[in-house]
Amino acid sequence: MAIFTIGDLHLSLNGKKPMDVFPGWENYVSRLEKNWRALVTPHDTVVLVGDTSWAMSLSECDEDFAFLDSLPGKKILIKGNHDYWWCTMAKMENYLAEKGFSSLSFLHNNCICVDDVALCGTRSWLFDQGKPHDEKIMKRECGRLITSLETAGTMEKIVFLHYPPIYPKADAEQVVEVLKKYGVQRCFYGHLHGNCISRAVQGVVDGIEYRLISADALSFCPYKI
Repeated sequence: MAIFTIGDLHLSLNGKKPMDVFPGWENYVSRLEKNWRALVTPHDTVVLVGDTSWAMSLSECDEDFAFLDSLPGKKILIKGNHDYWWCTMAKMENYLAEKGFSSLSFLHNNCICVDDVALCGTRSWLFDQGKPHDEKIMKRECGRLITSLETAGTMEKIVFLHYPPIYPKADAEQVVEVLKKYGVQRCFYGHLHGNCISRAVQGVVDGIEYRLISADALSFCPYKI
């Protein structure tokens, strides 16, 4: 069983906010599906690191989630800044059960174990060079990450975030401190698009391997961990 990851699918199969209008996103859904089916088997797991659907509510997610559910593998979703449909775990889990989307689940204040690896994560929070964080939200997101990591116990931990924890001259120091404290060695993140992709910090930094896995950065091809 393999583990894959990709983020920022920005699905809008109801046609209300198509991404095809942006350079590089032409026919992205069909490209994503082709790549996904070529790589992922029904026994594999794919972690989606936020901004999965442009839907504004769960009731508008039907087409996007049905598409994901039709693809091979188990899909684990975390929250992104554009996932306006995200609500309480109880409501989201009830929605999945009612719709029969059995291959989808959520990573939120928990961890999900695949073989001997614990998949941990949270949305995290943004930071801008030279501008202060919203400390209240950052503290809350660090708390959620800690809860996820604590739940994993002594297992090997792989962390998935929506926002990048490091960026040139703009590190989210609080998040990085948590990663180091819990011995995390691999961290995958999304959120960055277009010109920002070339400025993403990737590779090993202070003992932690970081990798950007937003959909357009990966040419709409799930990344195998």
